[in-house]
Amino acid sequence: VQLVESGGGLVQAGGSLRLSCAASGSTSSINVMCWYRQPPGKQRELVASITPNRGSTNYADSVKGRFTISRDNAENTMYLQMNSLKPEDTAVYYCNIIFYSDSLHIQYDLWGQGTQVTVSS
Repeated sequence: VQLVESGGGLVQAGGSLRLSCAASGSTSSINVMCWYRQPPGKQRELVASITPNRGSTNYADSVKGRFTISRDNAENTMYLQMNSLKPEDTAVYYCNIIFYSDSLHIQYDLWGQGTQVTVSS
């Protein structure tokens, strides 16, 4: 099982980027899907989360109204649409998925490899 991220890059302030995270090889159910970010010299922080079934979402205050998390359950893929980007959004962005194994009765999570987002002023 692995998570593969894509979509990072360099963008000017006010621009947009869309990140993707695809999970492959898993037969477990998904409990929640999250995006985190780690700015330079700072700790990793939760940006947004979504539940796969109801599509319930939560956002960090710093990104509310600008970022949108979504998912495609059929493809086991989630997205982060980032609009009105600011220089303070510069960070490495990581996807994180919490799975539940019905056969093993355990919960576990996986992380993507991270993708750099740089917003220039």
